[in-house]
Amino acid sequence: MQRKRFLASLALAATAVAAMTAPLSAAAQGFPTKPVRLVVTFPPGGAPDILARLFADKAQLGQTVVVENKPGAGGNLGADFVAKAPADGHTLVMGTVGTHAINGALYAKLPYDMVRDFVPVAHVASAPNLLVVTNSLPVKSVAELVAYMKANPGTLSYGSPGIGTSVHVSGELFQSLTGTKMTHVPYKGRQFAIPDLVGGQIQLMFDNMPSALPMAKEGKIRALAQTTARRSGAAPDVPTVAETVPGFEATTWFAVFAPAGTPREVVARVNAEMKRVFALPEVAERMKTLGLESWISSPEELAQFQAAEITKWAKVVKDSGAKAE
Repeated sequence: MQRKRFLASLALAATAVAAMTAPLSAAAQGFPTKPVRLVVTFPPGGAPDILARLFADKAQLGQTVVVENKPGAGGNLGADFVAKAPADGHTLVMGTVGTHAINGALYAKLPYDMVRDFVPVAHVASAPNLLVVTNSLPVKSVAELVAYMKANPGTLSYGSPGIGTSVHVSGELFQSLTGTKMTHVPYKGRQFAIPDLVGGQIQLMFDNMPSALPMAKEGKIRALAQTTARRSGAAPDVPTVAETVPGFEATTWFAVFAPAGTPREVVARVNAEMKRVFALPEVAERMKTLGLESWISSPEELAQFQAAEITKWAKVVKDSGAKAE
């Protein structure tokens, strides 16, 4: 069954890439003819917003790139908006592992198809999530957290910027692998969750490292672990969850997609400009300090990567029993 799902994902990815080989359309000629909207599916301040604004500030496409935040429903509202936008390259989305890999398995009815409704443009970056806790919680390591949760079952709550985000599913995976139980509290965005974490209304969060690490360094919250298999160079002293909980790995990633049917020349133009912008020394340094690992892929590489991620996260969702409440 798992092999069938993987093959099906590959077939869908191949269909998406094939769409980029269509003949040159009138829409591709002279692109862009107006400002390009880059939709971020979450509120300002998080990693996808940071990446979108880094690109918008440095892009030289002949027209301005305007970042537009359309949060809601775990990123689904913004992704659906772009899926239904004109396929001329003037509306793009900064997709996430949630909107373009996890949500298809988590939601019974997704308003868009993660593969068929989009053309892949470029994978942009990946990052660990950071397991952070409120300072009043008496734990300083993953082992201490697990012990506390087992001694106090069901008493802790963890926040996320929405159902289906990597922040949400990281928590579900943690519970599944440690045999613990906590309550998920979804917010409309991380900026609504963080004040509750600092204040102790929720006790922990698997926040994106670019937004959580600066707060941890300031002492506003306590960082226990990062969720990738290896420690990030941005936080070499913070252990991974897997060092205590074998098999735990959850990487968040961000990639740009265009509506299905967008001409291949337009996709290639945006892809080339993304490669230029994210190779700039000042942009690369900013990414490094935030714990973001840059990889500007080709459209074809993104299609293959997305197919594998859809298969991976479908298994995680099934094994953890996570549902879109």
